[in-house]
Amino acid sequence: MLDFSFISLLARSSLLSIFPIGSRTFIFDQIFFIFLLLGTIVGIVVISYMVIQAYRYREDSTRKKDDIDRPKLGELPPQEDDGNKLLKSLLLSAVVVIALVVWTYGSLLYVEAQPSQIDDALTIGVEAYQFGFLFTYPDGYQSTGVLRAPVDRVTVLKITSRDVLHNFGSPDLRIKADAAPGQVSETWFLAESTGTYDSACYELCGAGHSYMLAEIIILEESEFEQWNKTKNNGN
Repeated sequence: MLDFSFISLLARSSLLSIFPIGSRTFIFDQIFFIFLLLGTIVGIVVISYMVIQAYRYREDSTRKKDDIDRPKLGELPPQEDDGNKLLKSLLLSAVVVIALVVWTYGSLLYVEAQPSQIDDALTIGVEAYQFGFLFTYPDGYQSTGVLRAPVDRVTVLKITSRDVLHNFGSPDLRIKADAAPGQVSETWFLAESTGTYDSACYELCGAGHSYMLAEIIILEESEFEQWNKTKNNGN
C-alpha cells in the first residue's frame, strides 16, 4: 500500500517544488492549465506540419509534376535517416507523457494526503441522511444544511451516512467524497475567498435526492470566531 504521507511530504519539499501546493481549486486549475497548454502545443505542431506538407506538395502550374517528389500511392517513402526521426519522436513523446503522468499523479497524491499533515485544520463531521446533511463541529455543535468555515484555513470533512449511500460534493471548492453507512470518508478544502458555496448529494439516493442540498458559508477568521462563540446561543 502506498505511503501517501511520505509522498505528500516529498511533494511539499523544495526539491520537488514542481508540484502545485495550495487549495484544491488551485491544484486542479494548475492540472487543467498544464493539460490545456500541452494539448495546444501539440495541436499547433501537428497542424503546422500538415500545412507545411500541404504547401510543399501543392498543385502548381509553374512546376512540372515530374519535378515534385510526391509520395506515390502504395509505395513506402525512401529511407533517409534509418528511422532516427521516428525513434526521436517516439522517445520525446514517451518522455512528455511519462512526465505528465508522474506530475499529475504526484499532485493528486498531495491532494489526498493533505489533511493528515495539517495541525491547525478545522475538522467537521458530515452525516448524510435521506435527504439532508448534518454537520458536527469539534465542540459537539450541530447544524443542518449549513456548514460554516473560516477563509484561508484548511477544513477537513469526515463524511459518513446514516442510512443509504450518498455523496457530498461542492464543485466550486473541488470536493467530492462518498458517504457510506458504517464508513468514514475524509476530504478537505481550503477556501481562498469568503462567500456562500453550494453543495449537494451526487449519489442517487431516493425520491428526494434532488432536494438534498447544503450551503457552505466561508467567513473571515474573526467573523468565524465570533460565530463560534455565539453559535450555541442560537445565532
